[in-house]
Amino acid sequence: MLIGTAGHIDHGKTALITRLTGRNTDRLPEEQKRGISIELGYAYLPLADGGVLGFIDVPGHERFVHTMLAGATGIDLALLVVAADDGVMPQTEEHLDILRLLGLRDGVVALTKIDAVPAERVAAVRAQLAAVLAGTPQADWPVFAVSARSGEGLAVLDAHLRATARGRAVRPDGGQFRLAIDRVFTLGGIGTVATGTVHAGSVRVGDEVAIQPPGLRARARSLHAQDRAAEVGRAGERCALALVGVAREDIERGLWVQAPALANTTDRFDATLRLSAREARSLAPWTQVHLHHGTRDVLARVALLDCASLAPSGEALVSVQPVVPLPVCRGDRFVLRDAAASRTLAGGVVLDIAPPARGKRRPERLALLAALRDDSNPRRPGEGRGPASFDTPPQPNHALTTWLSQTPIPLARIASGWNLRDDELHALLAQVGARVAGGVAFAPAAWQALRSRVLDAVAATHEREPEMPGLEQNRLRRIVAPNVDADAFAALLDELLASAQLARRGAFVALPAHRAELGAAERTRWEKIKPLLMASPYGPPRVRDIAKATGIAEAEVRATLRAVARVGEVTLVALDHFFLTEAVARMADIAAELAQAEGAARAAAFRDRIGGGRKVAIQILEFFDRVGYLRRVRDDHLLRRGNPWRSA
Repeated sequence: MLIGTAGHIDHGKTALITRLTGRNTDRLPEEQKRGISIELGYAYLPLADGGVLGFIDVPGHERFVHTMLAGATGIDLALLVVAADDGVMPQTEEHLDILRLLGLRDGVVALTKIDAVPAERVAAVRAQLAAVLAGTPQADWPVFAVSARSGEGLAVLDAHLRATARGRAVRPDGGQFRLAIDRVFTLGGIGTVATGTVHAGSVRVGDEVAIQPPGLRARARSLHAQDRAAEVGRAGERCALALVGVAREDIERGLWVQAPALANTTDRFDATLRLSAREARSLAPWTQVHLHHGTRDVLARVALLDCASLAPSGEALVSVQPVVPLPVCRGDRFVLRDAAASRTLAGGVVLDIAPPARGKRRPERLALLAALRDDSNPRRPGEGRGPASFDTPPQPNHALTTWLSQTPIPLARIASGWNLRDDELHALLAQVGARVAGGVAFAPAAWQALRSRVLDAVAATHEREPEMPGLEQNRLRRIVAPNVDADAFAALLDELLASAQLARRGAFVALPAHRAELGAAERTRWEKIKPLLMASPYGPPRVRDIAKATGIAEAEVRATLRAVARVGEVTLVALDHFFLTEAVARMADIAAELAQAEGAARAAAFRDRIGGGRKVAIQILEFFDRVGYLRRVRDDHLLRRGNPWRSA
């Protein structure tokens, strides 16, 4: 369990942690000389059951609220420290407000320095605390009167913290690994070390990790979890990672160590935001603020999405635009302070890390954000320091159902935006009955509707163009669903082909009952043209050359070959360049053999296999790209599917 201190300067936070753990968390010479905390301090208390209590001691001075925020992120329990001589002070109230805005509900109050005041003063401060906490989630926090100097009351506080740790459920470690860096240093013989709290997932010795931003790669050579050497670090633990592949000057507090697969860095995200009850004025649109997320503090702008202004204690849907990209996930908590960094304004929860550039206030968009706000985190309820909504009871998976009802969703966007491992993602999709194809999730109704639109479009084309054998796959996608991913659309066609609702004829798909036939005159001309194509199947003559060889007018040759293409015996590969469909099928086999043997089909190797010139080889490969058989990546042509001419 991680415990974070909070409270006004000189109220005895560091002295209390020192008495509980035996370790002084003020490690800097300046801190020890001046007797005040400037940086975050850390201490650990081993437990009888083998566990460890981790303490994060934060500065109490108003100038170091940004450091306090960096320490408060990721803690499980707050230890609010109030001195009996001073009572509740300004930073007491601001730190309490920050804890509320971070959604932290568990905590205790240590009423310190009771040896320095009479009993009447202790009772008066107890009453003051009760008044300050009344009506808040912290109202039921137990209060322990203690003295770090004499030791009075410390045994009771210590016993309570240990009992709380024993009764607390282990934080789930699902999702991809994420650690917010709060300290970086170099150790002789070890190298660069980054420390922080693990927000999600787990990391093992030897794992590759990414530093986000700026996207550096490193390897975890060794690690300590909760101040002990370990092979694995998990969510809810403080970890120190010895990193190979990055230098000390490459990383700093505020960055994240993450699993490389997590693509969650964004320059804009949508969120739900609550304005502090302590704030005197409403929040205006496009206000400039300090955004505190994880251990980072950056300037940002806030746009209101569902209201004109946000009143104190009010909640709104907002768009947040930091001045630099940040790695965020749905459920992450953040705090906003004013542009001068003098007061705390609001706290929020990330809902969507890749919002649309347009239509951000459309009713359906706001409905989706409301569903994201009202849902619990679908993989780990309560992660991100409390449920994603401040007050609304969770309705698991309602958000994903709502989102799918509006549009198909790439799996990568869900996985990174919600920080889900593959097994978690597919379990979630199964719960809502999503149909997955080509790396895209569809609502069941949307998938069926898309199937129906495809069949209707093919039938309409047959009625409009009875002489055509069908539609090319890419043309069909442009007609029916131009915004649907090509691989997802190909999977849908494969499903229709497998169920015999469609038939493939070369590069075309058609209804099984549809047949295109040549007229008598076209058949006669075809019989003269066909031998020329058969004589050179991988490099047949073009239309003008066929016209010279047969004496048939060029326009008639072109018209005849187009008619033959419609019945499927030839295929138009390039302008006025028709190939026998069987030759196209054999060339497709050759391309597949090259792709399997060499990783990709390339023009030079393909030309060597079929003979002829490089220009023709490139035209053929580009045709395979165009019809969805291959996929071009720079000069490579990657195999995308089985040979459609063999399944025709």
